[in-house]
Amino acid sequence: MKIAIATFATNYSMAMHELGPELEDRGFESLWLAEHSHIPVGSESMWPGGTELPQFYYDTLDPFVALTAAAVSTRTLKLGTGIALVIQRDPIHLAKEVASLDNISNGRFMLGVGGGWNLDEMRHHGVVPETRFRRLRESIEAMKELWANDVAEYHGKIIDFGPSRQNPKPLQLPHPPIHVGGSYPGAVRRAISYGNGWMPIWGRGTENIAEQLDAVERDCEAAGRKRSDIEISIYLAPSDPETVKLLRDLGVDRLVFGLPSVGEQEALPIIDQYTCHIQ
Repeated sequence: MKIAIATFATNYSMAMHELGPELEDRGFESLWLAEHSHIPVGSESMWPGGTELPQFYYDTLDPFVALTAAAVSTRTLKLGTGIALVIQRDPIHLAKEVASLDNISNGRFMLGVGGGWNLDEMRHHGVVPETRFRRLRESIEAMKELWANDVAEYHGKIIDFGPSRQNPKPLQLPHPPIHVGGSYPGAVRRAISYGNGWMPIWGRGTENIAEQLDAVERDCEAAGRKRSDIEISIYLAPSDPETVKLLRDLGVDRLVFGLPSVGEQEALPIIDQYTCHIQ
């Protein structure tokens, strides 16, 4: 089982060009960075993690910029967005960012995507919340066209553009893996439809994880895909030995442990506690 770290990169957290090598030296497989463009004041949306939204949600750095810093200071550590709010980004520009980071990292990038939870944040970007999952799907489909073709075009109900050229292409073929964040069953349906992985958060709809993993296999088969086509990554914070053992025994592909947005002196001891799970 792969062991990874996820965090919110901020200007008071451990710098990504320093965090990356520390993770690589300890044998962690990957680093995942979260995204929020901003948090509207007085938002009507309830944070899924509790009642009081932590400050680092609106302090976070752009994940593509921060991951570039980690990319140039590492050689083997994989790098992912956990998750990128695709619906709040222009897909043509995002396709360029993904391909650029995949080239800079020499093919080590993974694109974690999701529909988000803050409705006001979406609306500030001109996104209609009720159609955000259609926008997500169309954005992914449109980017795949740009990555795959010398001349690409896409005509959806929301995303639409005519014949265009965009380079460079990603190094990974046909494109970097796409991991869909969210809970069962919606996120699994989206992952099977246009992704390569499913990324739920432990404790948010994962109470029946064994049954859900069995269902993933059946859903893949029904869609003409193999269970091995969908990599299962579960975000877990903090670590619990019994939960880790359960998920390992169930065949989860990757555990992603949460790292608080703290400086080096606080971050490294937390990271060291997670190294016991690396085999």
